[in-house]
Amino acid sequence: MKNIISIANLCKTYEGGFQALKNVSLDIREGEILALLGPNGAGKTTLISVICGLVSPTSGKVSVDGFDIIDEYRRTRERIGLVPQELTLAAFDRVWDTLCFSRGLFGKKADPVYLEQLLKDLSLWDKRNNELRMLSGGMKRRVLIAKALSHQPNILFLDEPTAGVDVELRKDMWEIVSRLRESGVTIILTTHYIEEAEQIADRVGVINNGELLLVDDKANLMRELGRKQLIIDLKEPISEVPDSMTGYGLELSDHGDQLVFTYDTQGNSTGITALLQALHDAGISMKDLNTTQSSLQDIFVNLVQDKP
Repeated sequence: MKNIISIANLCKTYEGGFQALKNVSLDIREGEILALLGPNGAGKTTLISVICGLVSPTSGKVSVDGFDIIDEYRRTRERIGLVPQELTLAAFDRVWDTLCFSRGLFGKKADPVYLEQLLKDLSLWDKRNNELRMLSGGMKRRVLIAKALSHQPNILFLDEPTAGVDVELRKDMWEIVSRLRESGVTIILTTHYIEEAEQIADRVGVINNGELLLVDDKANLMRELGRKQLIIDLKEPISEVPDSMTGYGLELSDHGDQLVFTYDTQGNSTGITALLQALHDAGISMKDLNTTQSSLQDIFVNLVQDKP
């Protein structure tokens, strides 16, 4: 799978000295969905803005489909569709006119068949003659996606695409993104919703304070950085963990009726069998056993906390 976007040692320092990006290097694969996670001010929007040609980098290089974003701006920009976080639409324009105008800005010939299908795919066809002010926030968000796709780009950037929309519409948006990927569009999205990345992303990148902390396949990330816990409910509460079991790193609940054992699923041995035998030898009876595994949310929080 070839890289559709290549970023090398990218830095951006704004007037006043604020460094929004610090030596960011990243390759984005053709046809993937990459989710960029990070708190407010982490540098996600700045990174997208540089790639899309809206913000000039201080140093470093970025290429899109083999073309440099500065020297070959027109070549790179025509390959990119951008859905901004803000609902930036003219209130009295009609949906159909908005798409036609946006397509024309890129020098594309009129293609009503393509635009009709695009609106149908986004459940907007029956709204094509509506003024934008008459649409709900969720429908306006769909129009922004249609507008970004009107010139048939092969890369789509979504900056907080489901911010401020309800849960049902958010799930609809996930389905739209998945269908776009199936059609061959590479998708890069920024999000505050961890479940969004967990649901649809192929890879996940974590940004904090302008630094790219980690990029990995979602499954690898959760397998390697995730942790699994065995929760042991006790028949009778205990006041402390017996000395014979201190080597297991057990956590005792406040009420003394539950033990939590954290273990590595990738290790040669989880240690669970030995732990259960040690409980038996110590005369501690179990009522129930359950396991839990850390989510992408836990991994994200730990990464950000480790890099203040």
